[in-house]
Order: sequence, then structure tokens, then C-alpha cells
Amino acid sequence: MAVSVLLVEDSRAIRALVVTTLQELGDVKIVEAETGFHALKALPGAQYDLIITDINLPEITGLEIVRFVRQHPIHGGVPILIISTQRSEADVRRGLGLGASAYLGKPFEPEQLKAAVCRLLPSLSAMPSSP
Repeated sequence: MAVSVLLVEDSRAIRALVVTTLQELGDVKIVEAETGFHALKALPGAQYDLIITDINLPEITGLEIVRFVRQHPIHGGVPILIISTQRSEADVRRGLGLGASAYLGKPFEPEQLKAAVCRLLPSLSAMPSSP
């Protein structure tokens, strides 16, 4: 059964890197959202196993997405990984304090992303990788 991920990132290059990296982990279905608004529109239509979001997004920030998801009755327990260029200790504390499950500073190596995702979704690390 595929793992479902909502990826919220306005940079096409970062989205492509994340998608490629996650697909190396196995059967992963990724819904891409370019803005926070698109992310909020995508939430009611599906169940997600993981949400990955940038902080600096057009319209609605990643921190606002974290706050919204944590208050949502259906999605409130979904792990959230923040990926952001805002990587100071205060930024990380703020993101985690709002309810993010993990925080990964940009730039990052694909292996760092894989490790963070597998920590949040241990079942994914047990899945066979696709060739």
C-alpha cells in the first residue's frame, strides 16, 4: 500500500528533488502543492501519512499550515516535516513548538531527507525500494 505525502513547496527544483528522493524509498504517492492555499485545498480530499512543508510560501505560510493541521480533527495526528532555509535555533524551536514533528534545514542532502522521513514513517523504511 502506497504511503501518501502532501508536499507543500513553492520551488519547482526543491519539489522535484523531494519527489525523486521519496520515490527512491518505495511506493510513495505525492500530492504537490505550490502554495499554502493549494495545500489547504488538498487536505479535505485525501488522507495523508506525512506532510512536508516549506515555511516561506505565497499566501499562507508553512507555519500557518502546521497550526491548521494540528487543530484539524482528521489530520491532526499526521506527522509534519518542515524543510526551510530558516534554520536558526529559534526558527526550529518555533516550528516544533507549533506542532511540526521534525525540521530539516535547506540545503539538505537527499540522504538527510530520507532519514527524516523514515524516522517519521518507520513502515516506509521497511518497504522494498523500487528499482
